[in-house]
This record gives sequence, C-alpha cells and structure tokens, in this order.
Amino acid sequence: MLEPYSKPNFCSKRSVDISKDLAAVFTRRRTIRDFSSAYPPEEVVLNAIDVARLAPSGANKQPWSFSLIKAPDLKEEIRKLSEAEEHRFYVEKPNEKWIKDLSHLHTKEEKEFLTKAPYLIVIFYKHFDLEEDGEKSTNYYAKESAGIATGMLISALHLSGLSILTYTPKRMQFLGKLLNRPSQERPFMLLGVGLPEEGVQVPVISKKSQQDIMTTYF
Repeated sequence: MLEPYSKPNFCSKRSVDISKDLAAVFTRRRTIRDFSSAYPPEEVVLNAIDVARLAPSGANKQPWSFSLIKAPDLKEEIRKLSEAEEHRFYVEKPNEKWIKDLSHLHTKEEKEFLTKAPYLIVIFYKHFDLEEDGEKSTNYYAKESAGIATGMLISALHLSGLSILTYTPKRMQFLGKLLNRPSQERPFMLLGVGLPEEGVQVPVISKKSQQDIMTTYF
C-alpha cells in the first residue's frame, strides 16, 4: 500500500544555512565523562528516543529496543558488572595496543559515569523477531539499522543541549540478562546522558578533515 509523500519544504538558501549551522553545532559535540547530578527533563530524553525510533531500517523491521535507566540501584549493578569486564581488559588480559590507542582519551577501568549520569540508555538489536506461532522472522541489516538509530538518538540529544558518553564494554551480554531482555536481543551500545559537570575538561583531539574522508566523483 502506498500513500503520497509529504516532502519537507526545500529552499536552497535556507538549506545551505541550516547545513552550515548544523556543522557548527556538531563541531562542538564532545564526549564527556563527568556528569552533573542535575536531572534534565525526562521529556527531552523521551523525545530523543522518539526521534531514534523513526530511523530507517532493513525492510522496515525496526530491529531495536531502548532501555532507559534512572534507578540508582540498577546503575550501581551495571557499573559493578562493567568494571569487572574492564578489569579483565585493563589488568587480567590487557590488550596493550588497544590500551595505548586509548591513552590520549584518559580512559580507565573505573566507570564513575555509570552511576553519576542521570540517565543511561542501552540500545539493543536483534537479528530476528519471534512470531506468535514461535516462527522466526528475520531482521535484515539489524546491527547497521541499530547503528543508524543510535546516531539519530545521539544527534537528537546533542541538538537538545544534552551531553553523551558512548560506552561499549568488550563483553556486554550481562546487560541483556540484567535488564531481563528477550534472549534474541543483543546489546549494541550504552549511552550516559545528562549535563556536564561544572568546569569539566575534555581531551584535546582533532577530527579528520572532509578532504581526508571524502572522494568526489563529479
């Protein structure tokens, strides 16, 4: 079944201005690790998740789910289990090259942000859904689709004035068990969301230029 497309209004001059403004806004986007204890309005976070659910996906299967976490005891448990995984990564079985590559970002096995960030959002993806009769319904490009939705979520949060930390423990399966998610779901990423602590500092980094990452074929 088809319906008429309600296309966005396009104005060449306005579109150029908008694209420039967006580039400037996202130039200021930074990952932070020190969050204020102040809680931004929950509605802002819910609206950002609403943006993410509108992302394109393979065959429109929408193979994602979002777990929004505020409960302090649950955040404590996530931190405990995450730091156990980080201890394996940094101490028990260290990947020296990986750790060296991370050194300029000043990461460590302690993950204070998991209990300090007002909100945690865990994004899950699934390669299949279960029909009522128990049959599997394949989800196409599930991980790629979840990645697009996560990018839209991060963008919506940033444009709303919130700060985000993206986090992916090397082994994340504990998140599905802890949050009682269906067995076919796999954790994709965890986001810490909130406002930056007063006076927070971030590492000095640079991004590749457009010329470095783009090839044109005109």
